[in-house]
Amino acid sequence: MPNAAPRWKITKYASPGKRNITEEVWRRGILVSSAADANADPVADYTAAVIALGLKRVVPLARRYAQTGQMPLFGERSGADGHTVGVVGASRIGRRVIRRLVAAGHQVLVADPFLDKADAAELGAQLTELDDLCRRCDVLTIHAPALPETRQLINADRLKLLRDGALVVNTARGSLIDTDALVAECSGGRIDAVLDVTDPEPLPLGHPLFELPNVLVTPHLGGVQGSEVRRFGAYATAEVERFTSGEPLLGEVRLEDLPRLA
Repeated sequence: MPNAAPRWKITKYASPGKRNITEEVWRRGILVSSAADANADPVADYTAAVIALGLKRVVPLARRYAQTGQMPLFGERSGADGHTVGVVGASRIGRRVIRRLVAAGHQVLVADPFLDKADAAELGAQLTELDDLCRRCDVLTIHAPALPETRQLINADRLKLLRDGALVVNTARGSLIDTDALVAECSGGRIDAVLDVTDPEPLPLGHPLFELPNVLVTPHLGGVQGSEVRRFGAYATAEVERFTSGEPLLGEVRLEDLPRLA
C-alpha cells in the first residue's frame, strides 16, 4: 500500500535491534531512528564487570570454595589489572567497552574490518587482524553483529589460538561463537568463558556449558532490564522532540547501514 499514511515522516523504535523494517520505508523518504544507544551503556557496563570478575577467576574459585571449602592459593589469586584485551567489533557497544577497558588500565586490541588505525587510536586501542588478536589477548570480548558472514566467527581454529588461561566473553550474539568448539576448549580447563548469549538460545537443560566449573552462562541479562527499560522511552521521546524541532536525529538508521546492523 504505497499511498497509505502519506503524512508518515518518521519511524521510531525503542529497541536495540533493527527489527523488520523494509527498504520501502527509506524509499518513501521516511526517517528511521533506533534507541539502540540507550541499550549500549548497560551492556558495556555489564561486559566490563564480567571481564573484571572473569580475570579474578571468580566463577571457578567460588564454585570450588562452595564444594570443598578450599581457599585459593596465592598463585590462583589473579588480578584484574593490566591485561591485554581483544575486542572483536567496534560497534556502539564495542566502542564503549574499549573506553572502559582503557580507563581500567588494560592494553586494548581491536579487530573490525570497518575501522581504520586512526579511529582505533582515538579510542585508545590498537587495530589488529583477528587471528593475531586471538594469539595476543588475555581476554577475548565479542561485540560484532550477527550476520551470515560472522556466524561462528570465533571458530575452533581461533579458539585454539588463545593463550592458556584466556577468558572468552560474549555479550553480543551466540551465533558468533562455535558452541561445540568452545565446549571442547573449556572442558579441559584451558580457557574460561562468561556467556550472556548462546547458540542455541536458550541452551537445553543439561548442556555441558551449564556444568563446566570455569564457565558462567547468564540468561541474556546484559541489555536494559527492569528499571533500565525507561531509558528506551526517554530516548524515543527525546528523539521525536529533536525531529519536531528540526534537529538531527541521534539514533538515525540509514539504509546503507542495514547490512552491518545486528
